[in-house]
Amino acid sequence: MKKISMFLRNQPPGRMIVGGFAAVILFGMILLLLPISVKDGAEVSAIDALFTSTSAVCVTGLIAIDTADHFTVFGQGIVAALIQIGGLGVTSLDVGLMLVARKRVGIKSRMMVKEALNIDSYKGIVKLVKAVLLMTLCFEAGGAILSFFVFSQDYDTVHAVGISIFHSIAAFNNSGFDILGGLRNLTIYQDNVLLNLTTCILIIFGGLGFLVILDILKQKRFRKLTLHSKVVIVTSLVLLVAGTVILKLTENATWLGAFFQSVSARTAGFSTYPIGEFTNAGLFVLCILMFIGASPGSTGGGIKTSTFFIMFQKIRGTCTKGMVHAFHRNISEQNITKAFMITILSGTVVCIAVFFMCILEPEYSFMQLLFEVVSAFGTVGLSTGITPELSIAGKGVIILVMFIGIVGIITLLSMWVSRTEPRARYSEEEVAIG
Repeated sequence: MKKISMFLRNQPPGRMIVGGFAAVILFGMILLLLPISVKDGAEVSAIDALFTSTSAVCVTGLIAIDTADHFTVFGQGIVAALIQIGGLGVTSLDVGLMLVARKRVGIKSRMMVKEALNIDSYKGIVKLVKAVLLMTLCFEAGGAILSFFVFSQDYDTVHAVGISIFHSIAAFNNSGFDILGGLRNLTIYQDNVLLNLTTCILIIFGGLGFLVILDILKQKRFRKLTLHSKVVIVTSLVLLVAGTVILKLTENATWLGAFFQSVSARTAGFSTYPIGEFTNAGLFVLCILMFIGASPGSTGGGIKTSTFFIMFQKIRGTCTKGMVHAFHRNISEQNITKAFMITILSGTVVCIAVFFMCILEPEYSFMQLLFEVVSAFGTVGLSTGITPELSIAGKGVIILVMFIGIVGIITLLSMWVSRTEPRARYSEEEVAIG
């Protein structure tokens, strides 16, 4: 036991984060295969249990089997718990449990939280985790109460309470799971303003990132916010507005429906309209929104809004031969390099996955497979309806893509790094570009 503890202590943070997520997924799979988790008459295979557990922990929402139709209340509770763990992050939850048990939070745990939440310093990490846990509880409680007013009209009180809590957890953690049954998601509530807006608010704040929310609560004025917060807020607003307008123009949806799908495509995965009936133009717009995703330190995935903003500013600066700046602040070359590297690596993952899906699932169109892969990578959960019909190999590819999407491509690569590169300085030489 002591040797195991010493071995784990010597592992880099990236490897610990990846291992933590993998362990939770496998444990969730085992729990979902228990007889107490499966409804009488329903069949849950090992691959479907693994798919559901991965989708829940990766806060994706893609489903191979309907959660309400196949799992008991206990099984649905397991799915909700997995979503919560995935949204908060394994490391943040671990620190939270340490605080509850009144144990000292060591440097290793602080390093993992720093890596997971993508923050620059160790200062105030324990306070940050406390704030994250409290913030999550407040948002989810408020969302559950508002959702109850809607679900109580169609279900008995106890059932409505359960659905409301599950829905609030899934929405704030940007996971598109539902327990309404029949693979309907929220299509029956497409005209319900209260549920639509409640869900959107939970998704937006869950996708902004905990650091941004805390900054807003502290500063209260836009001009006093940090550069990171300003970038996230402005980029999120632009994407939401642009997505709403384009979806309204390309699809037969109301303004409320277009807004909801624009918000949901930012890694939430809920749908009030059948996505399989969307035009190729609408699906392509959703793919772009899903690929960009939410913001750093949030419950969502994708390359992140700040990454997209920095790349845009770099391209603009290159075209105008000016400095790369925003809100009267220069953007460092390190940030620019990282943004392009993340995007290129993410695009590579998507391209490779789509290639294999085209081989494994030839009966589906390229757009359907591209949409499925991007949805998995962005940990979104939207689907054209092909997920339950995928082969075992196809589901395996989607599982792997979801996992890469939640842990992050940089974190996944860093876990294999065991040595540092030599610090030698070489002479520069120009290379013809473009």
